[in-house]
Amino acid sequence: MSLCLCLPLLSQAQNVEKSANDIEYPKNLTNWRVIGTSNRTDNNTQRVILGNALAIKAARSQNANINWPKGAILAKLVWKNDTLKTWQAATVPGEFVHAEIMLRDSQKYASTSGWGYARWTGLDLKPHSQDSKAAEACNSCHQAAKITDYVFTIPAKLP
Repeated sequence: MSLCLCLPLLSQAQNVEKSANDIEYPKNLTNWRVIGTSNRTDNNTQRVILGNALAIKAARSQNANINWPKGAILAKLVWKNDTLKTWQAATVPGEFVHAEIMLRDSQKYASTSGWGYARWTGLDLKPHSQDSKAAEACNSCHQAAKITDYVFTIPAKLP
C-alpha cells in the first residue's frame, strides 16, 4: 500500500481535539515512517503502523526484544478492506475507520503498563471516548503482548 493514501486523511488533522486522557493527535504524522502493517480477518480491516523518530530507531534496532524508549509513539491507521476496481485480486484501503496512538512514558502511564493510549474515529478524527479511563480497556487487551513490551506490531523486515 502506498503511503500517499494517508495524505488526504491526515491533511484534515489540523484542529483535532485531544483524547479524554489528554493525548494530542500528532500534527506531523505525515512525516513518520512505516514500522509495519497488519490485516484483521475478524473485522475485515487493514492497518498501517507508523512511528515517530524514536519509535523508528527502536524498531530498526534489530533487537528481538525492543525496548521502546520514553517518547516513542506508534500510530495505527485503520481502514475497512475494499477491492480495487481495476484489479479484483487487490485488497486496498476503503472507508477510514480510526487512528490509534500509543505513547511510551513509563512514569506518566505507569497504571497502563507504561503506555498512553488514544483513539480518534472517522475522517473527522473525533475522540473515541470522553472517558479518561478508556485507556484501561486498551491496556487490558495489550496484556496479551506483554512479552513484546505490550506492542502487537512486529516491525517489517527491510532489505
